[in-house]
Amino acid sequence: MTTHPTEIKLIEDAMKNTRSTRMLARYQVILLHLKGYYNIQIADIVGKCEHTVGKYVTAYKTYGAVGLIPTPPPGAERKLNPEQEQQFIETISIKTPDQVGLAPYKSWNSKLICIWVKETFNVTYTQGGMRDMLHRLGFSYTKPTYSLAKADPQKQEQFQEDFELIKKLS
Repeated sequence: MTTHPTEIKLIEDAMKNTRSTRMLARYQVILLHLKGYYNIQIADIVGKCEHTVGKYVTAYKTYGAVGLIPTPPPGAERKLNPEQEQQFIETISIKTPDQVGLAPYKSWNSKLICIWVKETFNVTYTQGGMRDMLHRLGFSYTKPTYSLAKADPQKQEQFQEDFELIKKLS
């Protein structure tokens, strides 16, 4: 087998630059392959089975170094269908818990959302699973803040000035 020296150099450079131990092992397999070792010999050297070595070599031959990058696992099927997800997004974005029957609460949290989803769609989520779904749908956590509707802006400004003065004197 003839291997171009620049191909070996590219793999060696990739080995030096990676921080992933998984990728390092894959690059080692390819480097040994490019140096002429048989798959069974490579398997003994790197401690992988011959089948795994063969998969790495085939992926490299087919797609190059990009073929060695592991793909994330597909994960579980979604519990809500697209229409339910759309209704979920609209409800969580626009309405408060008390508007959907979860009085006296005014702001959403993962526990309340789990309860609402169970009541609305008859689908059970854990709080962690709900946070994962919220993250996947683009939601982020913000702590609710309240402002008094009848607050006097002049008194608030005076308080802030007084507070700054007290902080300076402390």
